[in-house]
Amino acid sequence: MAAYALGWSDADGTPQEAGGGKNLRPAIAMLCAEAVGSPAESALPGAVAVELVHAFSLVHDDIIDHDERRRHREALWKAYGVGPALLAGDSLLALAIDQVAGDSVAMRYLSRALVELVRGQTEDMAFENRPWTGPGEVSAQEYVEMAAGKTGGLLGAAAAAGVVLGGAPGLAERMWTMGRELGVAFQIIDDLLSMWGDPAVTGKPIHNDLRRGKKTFPVIAALAPPAPPAAALLAAARPAGRAARELSALLAVGVLDDDAVRRAARLVTEAGGRAAALDQARLHLATAMEIADECLPAATELRDLCLSLIDRSH
Repeated sequence: MAAYALGWSDADGTPQEAGGGKNLRPAIAMLCAEAVGSPAESALPGAVAVELVHAFSLVHDDIIDHDERRRHREALWKAYGVGPALLAGDSLLALAIDQVAGDSVAMRYLSRALVELVRGQTEDMAFENRPWTGPGEVSAQEYVEMAAGKTGGLLGAAAAAGVVLGGAPGLAERMWTMGRELGVAFQIIDDLLSMWGDPAVTGKPIHNDLRRGKKTFPVIAALAPPAPPAAALLAAARPAGRAARELSALLAVGVLDDDAVRRAARLVTEAGGRAAALDQARLHLATAMEIADECLPAATELRDLCLSLIDRSH
């Protein structure tokens, strides 16, 4: 089951050459070690640890979200059952901890990332029970804090462990912050792909988040009213304002059928949510790059890897 989760085999154990994910987190760890003058292999324990934690989190996330597809095939729980999948996820987490148990600083960042991941995932789940608009609505700032934990924590641990295991522990805290900012950008791009991505590329069907009432950044941004009163009056007369009102009314219905989710996605674009999400992702990516340039000025490969995140949305 662990091999299946990592993309190394199919459900009956037959080895597969293709598979796995983007390996973003281990790449960040090893590139950070290289950027401080050590061999990439010095960060291998941290690279393996963060990828195992990532795999564990996906196994559990798919169960929580009832997602039946992952990387162009059945999710682990769909292939083996919920109970076995939970145990497989737990084993991946235990193996991750074992990788960095010998380095207390790297272990501290991995532990921090796990706490952040659980906090962020809990908030993400709680958001689904809150209204789209009005009292109790999810704000853009709340979303950013959730994404910084759910997605950013593990990227922060990857960057921090990379410089720690590469011999530059003094840079760890700044690189932790860099990873968290990168994680917000990464999560927003994932939101965009969940609504407008190509399932043949992402490996998951589109619009699942909309169907479930998941509070993603493009929808939050589309529904957000303009701040100044005069701007609100102007917006109401513009197509974007009308689209936001239509979207709010549509989402208030609750469960959406196929036609409704397609219409909702179109209204999000017309209300400016798609463009606002891309702008927000670029803002957090720019902040991450500023920190990387400050701490690791020679890390051109790391910069290229991080910039490629935005390319996923096109």
